[in-house]
Amino acid sequence: MFLFRRNRPRVTVNEAHSRTSGDRPDAVLLDVREKPEWTSGHAPGAVHVPLTKLVAGGTLPAEAEGRPLVVICRSGHRSQQAAKILAERGVQVVDVAGGMNAWAAAGHPVVDERGNNGQIA
Repeated sequence: MFLFRRNRPRVTVNEAHSRTSGDRPDAVLLDVREKPEWTSGHAPGAVHVPLTKLVAGGTLPAEAEGRPLVVICRSGHRSQQAAKILAERGVQVVDVAGGMNAWAAAGHPVVDERGNNGQIA
């Protein structure tokens, strides 16, 4: 799968959306922002685990275990850190350049904790 080659550690929001959306996504979108950011607005279907939890050695949610991951944060900085941590654990992972700011700017959906229109905080 071209998305996960070592020489391609980052993907665009459009690549991330196509790989993590639909009936049979190729990968799981993992949002590593903190809970207030997640609650305010995230991609539908994304799975949440804050970077602080990963840094502390926390495990992945069941939905993400054993699956290729596409990691996203607000701007792309924390997702790079998370991708490095996860790769060191043997996870097949890439991160999203531009993060949720670029996701929303590209017109991809953002929902809040109740499933209503969300905003990037």
